[in-house]
Amino acid sequence: MQRPSVRLKRVYDAPESEDGLRVLVDHLWPRGVSREKARIDEWFQDLAPSHALRQWFDHDPKKWKEFQRRYHQELLSPGKRDRLYFLLDTVSRKKTTFLFAAKDQDHNNAVVLREFLMTFAAEKSPAPPAKPKGKQSQR
Repeated sequence: MQRPSVRLKRVYDAPESEDGLRVLVDHLWPRGVSREKARIDEWFQDLAPSHALRQWFDHDPKKWKEFQRRYHQELLSPGKRDRLYFLLDTVSRKKTTFLFAAKDQDHNNAVVLREFLMTFAAEKSPAPPAKPKGKQSQR
């Protein structure tokens, strides 16, 4: 499978032609943004972190590694597998930008989802990767 290239961008930034397919990967619709202004092509709400995980993380960089681990576990749940395959197929064929609302551009679910998909594509395996890259928390 071809390794997809996915850009990341805040949904509040102006759409650009270089964005290609604009995919919102947050669970909630971003505040103060109309559908017309956002120009969102797809919304993968079901692949966003759960409400409980989002609340626990609260965009605290100190919780980043554990957030990644827990989000990967959620992405590996059987109910998400078909959607992951669909998303991977989509980003493999089209220039894609994942949109997110978080202010922190380095510690958000779009970063984790893109890494997850890149690992999955690189492994060329029939199933998503079992664990995130890097050291795992022992909790």
